[in-house]
Amino acid sequence: MNENIKWFAAAAAVVGLSVGAVLYISRGDKKPPVETPVVAAPKPAEPEEPGIKYPLAEAESAAPLPSLAESDPPARNALEGLIGKQSVEQFIITNDLVRHVVVTVDNLTAEKVAERIKPLKATPGRFAVAGAEDAPILDPTNFERYKPLVQMVRTLDTKQLVATYRQHYKLFQEAYESLGHPPQYFNDRVIEVIDHLLATPDLQGPITLAQPNVQFEYADPKIESRSAGQKALMRIGTENAKVVKDKLRELRAALIEQAPSN
Repeated sequence: MNENIKWFAAAAAVVGLSVGAVLYISRGDKKPPVETPVVAAPKPAEPEEPGIKYPLAEAESAAPLPSLAESDPPARNALEGLIGKQSVEQFIITNDLVRHVVVTVDNLTAEKVAERIKPLKATPGRFAVAGAEDAPILDPTNFERYKPLVQMVRTLDTKQLVATYRQHYKLFQEAYESLGHPPQYFNDRVIEVIDHLLATPDLQGPITLAQPNVQFEYADPKIESRSAGQKALMRIGTENAKVVKDKLRELRAALIEQAPSN
């Protein structure tokens, strides 16, 4: 079983820097078929422009933002202001940070997240398996490995986090648009991913595993077929997951409060 928890924690840190997708609305009733041959058929209705579901009020910037290509030093400084220099050195890979955070968030609803885009360092320790050789289960001692990251999430100041996100939002939006999607609004995607993670079920009792090849996976195909983000959240244990979910709910509410007043 791979270390998808690194990417989930990264989302919480995006969600920690920044932790409803854009609506493509094609309304307009179809016109009835033309009965008279000499009358030209109506043009098909053009789709409406993508809507923004969760707009952010623009932050007042004390200084101009750097270009995306030159954003690593200020992004690191912003992170140090949020979680401290020691935590940044312990957890964060700061190279191409904004892009990697955006790609990670966008991919948390997918089945896998590529190793090369991880914005967090590897979680210390090795993945532990318990039970019989022919009936392996997830060893609960694994949950301890994630507690330092979960504690970092727990202690994030949500107001400061959202203020930092708003201050740097144009960089996140630029990085999101560079992924090649149709025009979309990154904050909508953040809210959508938060909702997706909050829908993760809590696993009770022993979590059975299978090893069809080198890596372990969940034995239950209904669990294994879930997204990388949800599987990671299930794997950190119910207690850790509750902390993260509470922070995500708090963050979601704070982001929605940032809508423009008019």
